[in-house]
This record gives sequence, C-alpha cells and structure tokens, in this order.
Amino acid sequence: MSTCPAGHQTTATDYCDVCGIAMGAAPAPAEAAPAADAPDTSSCPNCSAANPPNALFCEACGYDFTTGSMPRTGTPAAAEESTTPPADGNISPPLDDTWVAELWIDPQWYGEQSSPDPLPSAGPPEVVPLRNTSLLVGRASKSRDIHPDIDCGTDNGVSRRHAQLTTDGTRWWVEDLGSSNGTFVAEAVDALPKTPIEVGVKREVGPDDRIYVGSWTRLVIRKAAPGEVT
Repeated sequence: MSTCPAGHQTTATDYCDVCGIAMGAAPAPAEAAPAADAPDTSSCPNCSAANPPNALFCEACGYDFTTGSMPRTGTPAAAEESTTPPADGNISPPLDDTWVAELWIDPQWYGEQSSPDPLPSAGPPEVVPLRNTSLLVGRASKSRDIHPDIDCGTDNGVSRRHAQLTTDGTRWWVEDLGSSNGTFVAEAVDALPKTPIEVGVKREVGPDDRIYVGSWTRLVIRKAAPGEVT
C-alpha cells in the first residue's frame, strides 16, 4: 500500500486509483478549508444585500448565515411571559379619561382641494373613541397590514399612514408622517388653513381646533360626553 502525492492510500504504482494523480508527481499544495463558523457572507442569500466578510447575521434582513434561516425573535420562555397584544393592535398606554375624534365631511375644505373624487354626502360626524395615548390617522390597507386608529375611509387624499395624534392625557398634538397632501390645522375661529404643518414636528391642537387631511376630512378632538362611549 502506497500513499499518493494527494495523500490517498492506493495499491497502484503508476497512477492513484483514488484520484488519478501520477504517483511520482509533486505533492499538491494544501488548500485552507473554510472555517465552519465563518461562512461566506459577501451577499445575503435571502435579500442579496452586501455584508461584511464572515458576518453572522445579514445587516439588512437579519438572515442567520450560520444556520441558513431567519433569526428567532425570542425564546419560548420569553414568549410565554409576553402579554397578549390588544385586539386593535395599539400598544401605547391607555387613556384614563375618555376622548373622541369627530370626523366630518367638510364641503368647504373639499372645494379648496380640486379633488377628482366626488364629494360624499355630508351629514353628522362619525364619532371615534380615542382610547390610547398615541393614535394613527390614515386609511386601512389589508395588503400592507395598516389598521389606523382613525380610519378616514374612502377619502383617497388621505395617505395610509397620514398623521399621528399623541396626548399626555390633557393636551393633544398632531404630527404629519410625510403624507402626500399634508396635514393642516386651524384654530376654532380661523379661516381654512393654507399652509400644512411641518412634517415630523408635533403641533399642539387646542380645544375645538380643526385638523384637515385629505380631500374632505376634518377632525375635531374633544372629551367624550357622559355615556357617549361605552
């Protein structure tokens, strides 16, 4: 039994019967085998994002290069200890007092917007209970999993994630989330606003102030009347 230049045990004297190399050839240079815990991570197989060499996780999507799967978000013990999220998906603290938002269809605001959509029939406002300290104003989208706390319905001028309402329990603020058509605020006795509030900057909303979004939607925040919200 002989050993070929590649290290195989063989009974042949001319060519290795394992790899076929000539028995008199020079030994083949050794190739460093990649470390088991250092995978090639130049391109993520999940999202194709570039990553630093030998990264353990993709910086873009979290893909685990060592196991070939997306990382787990928590241990079974943590999952058992976690509380069930509220049915409406809002995880901000609940309000102690009861507040509501009145959603009006405002023909005057509609007249200023040059919207191609027909104006719905104006009538009494829709009264939406405000149960949390942070609430999303927008339009629902099942495909994008967007479920605003204040859904502006068929007003296509309202972005899916249009604005955010926040409160300390006494005062309220509105913040535009980079909507397509802006968020406008007018005090109770002011004319229709012409300039949208600055994106990403909270604007305090006083009693009876009006918030305008979309093509015809007007919001007014107030405390709920006794027995108005169950």
